[in-house]
Amino acid sequence: MATETVLGAWVAAGLTLFIYSFLYKDNPLFKLGEHLYVGISVGYSVVLAWHEVFVKQFWTPLSKSVVEAPADPASYVLLIPAVLGLLMLTRFVPQIAWLSRLSFAFVVGFGSGVAIPRTVSSYILKQIEDTVNSLVPTGDGGFSAFMNFALPQSGVNTIILLIGVVSVLFYFFFSVEHTGPGMVTARTGIYFLMIAFGAAFGYTVMSRMSLLIGRFRDLITFSGAEYGYATLVLLFVTVLSLAGWEVGARRKGGEG
Repeated sequence: MATETVLGAWVAAGLTLFIYSFLYKDNPLFKLGEHLYVGISVGYSVVLAWHEVFVKQFWTPLSKSVVEAPADPASYVLLIPAVLGLLMLTRFVPQIAWLSRLSFAFVVGFGSGVAIPRTVSSYILKQIEDTVNSLVPTGDGGFSAFMNFALPQSGVNTIILLIGVVSVLFYFFFSVEHTGPGMVTARTGIYFLMIAFGAAFGYTVMSRMSLLIGRFRDLITFSGAEYGYATLVLLFVTVLSLAGWEVGARRKGGEG
């Protein structure tokens, strides 16, 4: 096996064990892994932004367009986003920090113009469209689609969606006291909300469990002889380091 592959396995196993050492308590090994993770992430993001944004999206096309058509004003259009980007850096100079507001206003305005229509289309218009589906779908199979739970446009799914939307909206309608039938409707809305929140939380837990399983799988893989028993050796080193750090901390506390 290649040396760089084995070295990468040792680094990955070591940093994983360092991060998981936080399960014991906050310690220098965890801080080392945390700082390396943050620092490497920031460094990678900076290099990626420089290469993908500055070089590929600005410098290369600008140089090419200026060389091919130096008299064409359209060749210098990329200078506009470049100037806006430079204006953001004026935040570090208090005397001219107000210039950065121009760039941030452009970013916020452009971002809002792109995000708001998409959000309205995805979360409002789409919701209305699914709510007003036919309760009794017909087609080649007659009413066969009514009980087809796998079909989003089936009659049962449409009824459930309609009840959920109406009851949840009524739960947040505070101008009317929730008594009698209103209380039943509001309580139904609470059930739908709890189901939605539970599903979202379950999805989050499943994604985190997937990451955990992936790390454990790598640790098991790296414990083999082809990787020099990296996981086993580093686990011993981690435990020994934590024990030494704990003993030193207790001695220092006793002397204090």
